[in-house]
Amino acid sequence: MDNRTALSSFGKWVRPICAKTFIHAVAECQQDKYKKKLTTTAYLNLFLLAQLQNREGLRHIADDVLGEELQRELGLTSISASQLSRKHNQVDPELLRHVFEQVAKLVLLRQGTKGKQFKIKIIDSTTVTLCLQKFKWAEFRKTKAGIKIHTRLAFMNEHEVLPDKATVTVAKKNDRTQMEELVDEPGVTYIFDRGYIDYAAFDRYSREGILFVTRLKSNTHMEPLEAYDVPAESVVSADWRVRIGSQQKRMKHELRMIQTQDSEGNELFLVTNRFDLTCDEISEMYRSRWAIELFFKWIKQHLQIKHLYGTSERAVMNQIWIALIAFCLLMLVKLETKVQHSLLQCTRWLTTFLWHPYDKWLRQLKKKPSRTSKGRQRTRVDDSLAGS
Repeated sequence: MDNRTALSSFGKWVRPICAKTFIHAVAECQQDKYKKKLTTTAYLNLFLLAQLQNREGLRHIADDVLGEELQRELGLTSISASQLSRKHNQVDPELLRHVFEQVAKLVLLRQGTKGKQFKIKIIDSTTVTLCLQKFKWAEFRKTKAGIKIHTRLAFMNEHEVLPDKATVTVAKKNDRTQMEELVDEPGVTYIFDRGYIDYAAFDRYSREGILFVTRLKSNTHMEPLEAYDVPAESVVSADWRVRIGSQQKRMKHELRMIQTQDSEGNELFLVTNRFDLTCDEISEMYRSRWAIELFFKWIKQHLQIKHLYGTSERAVMNQIWIALIAFCLLMLVKLETKVQHSLLQCTRWLTTFLWHPYDKWLRQLKKKPSRTSKGRQRTRVDDSLAGS
């Protein structure tokens, strides 16, 4: 990060979004054609600010523009809620999806490939429930509507994760339909739950060198082929080479089955195409899947994805992509400044120093956490992971 102090903290936060690349993409999509006031760049910055400040509606966002600091940042003197609504419904979600993927890629490049955790990626989805009367296009039950955020997380370090790829669909869309989009890198171990069981896909992964660890359904037909020795002190109770599937629908490739228990003593049957690791390493790898549950909990609590600014499919998709962009930008700041504070604390200080010179925010970030606050953070993490 540079040392320019004239730049506001907010300006520094959004700066990683490459202005030239974004403006070029906007021009190609003709997003700003005939638009003289609210450009797509101003729209993105304004709605990123709304994510930080948890604004619940377009009128509140419009009122923010009355502040002189934001007017200087956006080049606007005023905007109406109706203008915001039109722009929110007009912007192409694919444009924002591209911005998200570019910022996520930048974070991963800055992090580098340090540690074996980097080669583990978790896949899961979370559902955002919507009102059926307002979001009829997202119907998935007789009385409910909803969308699914299908997410792939990469480990930044032992405790922190980053969404590096995602898709957004209506809630009735089966999780398995998004696997082709999210699983695409040989040499990476993908961890996902039993909702993604697909024998044909597993055969393809084994053929193409794509590694995975997942949990079997209780009614899965399994043929034991060979038992492996399990260490006496292991949490694993069985380790087998198996073939899964019935006679009518059976996998061609053999897999490895690990029988273990979760924290509540329930039996877990894990399958993987990794034969090079110990059974305990496989078990621990699957337990790391809990990180995605903590991620979903964080974004639902601290970003604005429940109170939606529009009812159209395009407006909803845009808000989700902007929330993911905001998360990646926050993670990039934490990574570049190498601070020990929690992501939430960095976010709070950003909202405090929004229009102050960046160096004030940086000085606050560089203050070392007290022993008491470190202990509280560690306790919260340990308590959260205990449920895994």
